[in-house]
Order: sequence, then structure tokens, then C-alpha cells
Amino acid sequence: MAISPDLSRRSALIASNREDYSDIYSSLTFPTPAAAADARRRREELLTAIATGGRSLCGDTKIFSGELSPGCRLCSEGAWSCLFINGRCNRSCVYCPTSQDDIGLPTTNNVTFRSPADYVTYLEQFDFRGMSLSGGEPTLTPGRCLAFLRAAKRKFGPGLHSWLYTNGSLITDELLKTLRDAGLDEIRFDIGALDYSLEKAKLAVDIIPTVTVEIPVLPEKIDLLKEKLRAMADYGIKHLNLHQLRLTPYNHKRLKGRSYTYLHGEKMTVLESELAALELLRYGIAEKIDLSVNYCSFVFKHRYQRAAARGRGAPFFRQSWEDVTEAGYLRSLQVQDTVQQVRTLVGRLEAAGISGDKWVPSRSGEALNIAADVPLLLASPTMKLQVSYAETPVREHLSYRYPFRDIRLPSGRRIVSERLPARSLLLDAEEAARYLKWLNDPVHSVLPADSEKLMSLFGYEKLPDGLQDYF
Repeated sequence: MAISPDLSRRSALIASNREDYSDIYSSLTFPTPAAAADARRRREELLTAIATGGRSLCGDTKIFSGELSPGCRLCSEGAWSCLFINGRCNRSCVYCPTSQDDIGLPTTNNVTFRSPADYVTYLEQFDFRGMSLSGGEPTLTPGRCLAFLRAAKRKFGPGLHSWLYTNGSLITDELLKTLRDAGLDEIRFDIGALDYSLEKAKLAVDIIPTVTVEIPVLPEKIDLLKEKLRAMADYGIKHLNLHQLRLTPYNHKRLKGRSYTYLHGEKMTVLESELAALELLRYGIAEKIDLSVNYCSFVFKHRYQRAAARGRGAPFFRQSWEDVTEAGYLRSLQVQDTVQQVRTLVGRLEAAGISGDKWVPSRSGEALNIAADVPLLLASPTMKLQVSYAETPVREHLSYRYPFRDIRLPSGRRIVSERLPARSLLLDAEEAARYLKWLNDPVHSVLPADSEKLMSLFGYEKLPDGLQDYF
């Protein structure tokens, strides 16, 4: 399941990590080639054992037993909005990636919301089917949590799955019932914040419909966590989500002195944390513990959640001949040739009965916008194919340089989605034929490796499969 970036990709990641962590990089321990090979073998052993009773999604980056929680299913589909309701926490967990010291404004994907009505409009405009309240610690601002939750549930009812993340420190029976009555569907406890006590999660089992435990995995806690798996099942907790421990400029001082091995990547992570998470998943399956265990890897979050955000506004811009790729880019194809050759191609498409919404001539007549599955076997050898990719993120402010969709909020504020060019490449007739053949291949695996030009498009189409490499 592991991917192996080529040497140039590795070098780029190492250089980026060295720059991001310049103050501490020299003090970190990375795996030797031999240690990395041993760790890969161990991971493959665990994945083989897990495969007997487990499953995976999203290119084998999300590995789990049993059933995912409703919120996790929506996350894997990119249909979820995480609202950071505040930015302050009352605990000091060793693994926390940020300072968590400012209440701030409710924020999601760098867009702030001062009113619940504005946030509800955002949910509606982008067809979200799930929302979560995170922090900080959401229960430090219970009134704010309830206001946003009630507004969303009034609008969408059971059509919107809602959940709340908490360290549990301020959870009471009364608060749980208030959250339930406001429409909360799921609650997730970070038990690491309370010395791995399950009492607050146990309190929620008979009140909130779905109770989940969600924690970063500290490898030195693996024996304790194996015991907790059984206790969770006994208490009626149905789901356990495990995250890989990540190194940040904020938490490195707290992690300093622990005998962790760090991994290079888009962000630096802890090798032993991933192996411990997979061991817990294997253990739960082998021991037939009635608890769904989900390893939510860092690469899943980095790849799939980013892809969903990247293409959030695509429905506002997508033309009938365009597609949204797995990587979250809006793809546009345009045939370029002489006016006569374009007319000839149009005539052949009409004669073949191919729907007119899959091909649209340009005003000049020298180009034809086409869908990827339109056959071009009879196109001329002088044809060229312009391949373009765009991002369509949601923002608070415009660049005023590209097409945009303006979304007015009830408060009078606006948010925007902008079509930002990401990559454009002109292919000759031979390259176009190979590229289109790949796009229409049901397996859709690997672009022709003998063409660096075509290979450069892979990342705009597909997300890499498998867990991160160890180096």
C-alpha cells in the first residue's frame, strides 16, 4: 500500500522540511535506510493482518474495521464542513499542533462567520451534508455552539449530520442533553486530554446518538490503549478514530526528549505513531472487539480534505464539457486547429449523434471545447489539445483577476469562489491521443511514463494511493 516518491520528490520534501523546521531540524531523528526498510516490512505485515477483517477507502489512506462513524463517511466523501467555533483550549495536551489561546471568530477554511445565519447560508450554497464544531475546546463557548447548531438543524433537520469535538473536561449530563435537544448527532472525545479516562464518553452513550473517541496515537500508550479498546466496547462506545502524531513548530518543545523517529513529507509525522495505530487496529480485529477502529492517516487528511476544499466552488463554474478531477481540479479541454478542420470535426460529431452539450465551438471557430469522452479518432494530425486545470476555493476576499461567484450572506457580507488557473499545457495530436486514452481508461492508473510532459499532469488528475513513504 505504500507509495515511493521518486528521488527528486524526496529531495524537494526534505528541503522543504528542513526550511520549515530550521531551528530544530538538526536535533530530530530520521530513519536510516535500514530502519526505514524494517518499518515498511512491519507496516506491510500489519496491513496484511488487518486485511482479514478490515477495509480501506480513499486510495488505501483510510483503513478501518467495522463501520465508519456517520461523520467519517461524510468526511471521506468531501461533504463536510468543520467549523472551528473558537480557538481557545483549557488543556495542554503534549500533541496539540497549535497554541489554542485565542477565542477568535468561528472559522472554516479561512472564512469567518459572525452569525449562525451566515454559516447556514454557506452550508446551503455548497451542499454540505455534515458539519462539525471544533476548537479549541467548543464547550468553553457553549452558547456559541448551540446557536450555530440550532440554526443549522432548523434549516436542514436530519439531512445534516452534526458532531462536536471535545476534550470532555466541561461535559456534564445537563450539557449533553441540551446538545442532544439542539440536534447534535455525534460527539467525539479526545480522551488523551483527561489521562485517557472514559467516564465523560461513557456519560454520553445514553444521551447522544453516536459516541466516538478520537485521539492522536502516542506510541508509548499502546498497551493502555489496548485495554481501553475493550472498555470502550463494554461501555457502548461504537467508534475509535486514530490519528498519526504530527510535529509542528508549536508542539516540538513538548515532544522533545521522546524517542520518536520523524518522517519527511508535506508535514513531518512520527513513524512509531502510525505503526502503533495500525497495531491497535490489528489487535481489535484479532481479538474480535466490538468496536469500529479507524486509522485516519495524515496523508488522507492532507490529500483528500485539501482536494475537497480545492474544488469546493466547482459547481459554480463547471461548463457542460468540463469535469472535476479526483484531485479537486476543474479540467477543461479545447481542441485547436484551423477553422476548416474544426468544422469537419463538428460535422463528424453531429453525424455520430454525440450530444451538443459535450462540445462547444469557440467564437473564432478555430477551437472546440470538448468533454474528455468525446472521440477524436478522426481528428486531423495538425490538431492540438489545450489542457487546463483550475482551482475553485472559497474565500473572503477577491483577487479581482479571475472569474468569480459572489455569495451574499444574510448579514450583508459576502464570500466568494474564484476560478484560479493552476496549470495549462498544449499537447500535439499524438500526445493528445495518449492523454485522452488514459483519461477514458476505466483503470485510470498511470500516464505514459516515457513522456515527462504527460506525467506532469498526473497530480492534477489523481491523488496518490497508499500511506506515506518512510524516509
